[in-house]
Amino acid sequence: MAKEDYYELLGAQKGATEEELKKAYRKKAVQFHPDKNPGNKEAEETFKKVSEAYEVLKDPEKRAAYDRYGHAAFQGPGGGGGGGRGQPGGGGFHDPFDIFREVFGQQGGRGGGAGGGGIFDEMFGGGGGGADRDGSDLRYDLEITLEEAARGVEKEISFRKAMTCERCTGTGAEPGSKRVTCPTCRGAGQIRRSGGIITFTQACPTCSGTGQKIEKPCTACRGEGRTPQTTKINVRIPAGVETGSRLRSTGNGEAGTAGGSAGDLYIVLSVKEHELFERQGDALFCEIPIKFTLATLGGSIEVPTLFGKGSLKIPAGTASGTTFRLREKGMPSLRGGRQGDQLVRVQVEVPTSLSSDQRKLLEEFARVSGDAAEPTSKSFFEKAKKFF
Repeated sequence: MAKEDYYELLGAQKGATEEELKKAYRKKAVQFHPDKNPGNKEAEETFKKVSEAYEVLKDPEKRAAYDRYGHAAFQGPGGGGGGGRGQPGGGGFHDPFDIFREVFGQQGGRGGGAGGGGIFDEMFGGGGGGADRDGSDLRYDLEITLEEAARGVEKEISFRKAMTCERCTGTGAEPGSKRVTCPTCRGAGQIRRSGGIITFTQACPTCSGTGQKIEKPCTACRGEGRTPQTTKINVRIPAGVETGSRLRSTGNGEAGTAGGSAGDLYIVLSVKEHELFERQGDALFCEIPIKFTLATLGGSIEVPTLFGKGSLKIPAGTASGTTFRLREKGMPSLRGGRQGDQLVRVQVEVPTSLSSDQRKLLEEFARVSGDAAEPTSKSFFEKAKKFF
């Protein structure tokens, strides 16, 4: 029977990169691993085939020979591969579990129980016995105002997490009870399992790899050593933070078990939108209206900032939309250095209703300026004729 194409077995393209081949193999190996398919001989055979395919294609020389000659490259002395150990057709092809360990990060020999960790332990439950179990990290989303982000603030936050059980002080055993050697693994913390031709170790399901069993579990935490509780902590938020900034509070995550360390708490910040200011990096931007008389004659006005009032000088003849800069009235930088600026864009207000005295004065101004006879737009359109 003709052998299946190695690329098709892995579900990869012929021109796939080394990383793409490895990714394809990982997916297939997990899918057809004997532990995932107990008693399924077909899955076991497929697992061996995909391991053989990856063993060849991951080696540049073997892959080049396969791409040129196909399976014939490894069949007999004239085929380019020689059929030695580690090559298909030589009778000494590797244990498929070796390449599985190589890709998934498991250390130690076949069935050796070395507990190398990595993805293998994560997927299949392996690992050394009796290891401490650190608590999980936690995330807390906190919203603050722009004013708080500009000045810095201290906040008290409340949240629930797994904390060390007060009744058993984290041992998991009822007071007066004790831990005894696990009867399943006899204190080793691991058991061996066989999946056809493959034997491997995994954490003992009875003691979860500790090698000990609680004689009488704590009635409060049911032997876990932790209970869910509400806690409060104070968090100092530095000036200059922005949406997406993360603060780390060491040891304020969930409590560990079996002597493991507590996890950390990560506070993820979001800054509320402000009704007046828009943040652009360390700069603040705002728009303010001014009277057309001020824009024409010039003068000074007070403008709001996040740190109190600021004075802004308006030159005579300022056009609507002009932007001014207030030095160091923006956001402080988290990285230190000078503070950002505040950018102020002015919008000139045109009065929509006039008293009779105001109208008379404006009409007189228009007459003196020569604006009364013809609208200013006429001269503009005369200049624009040449473009049409």
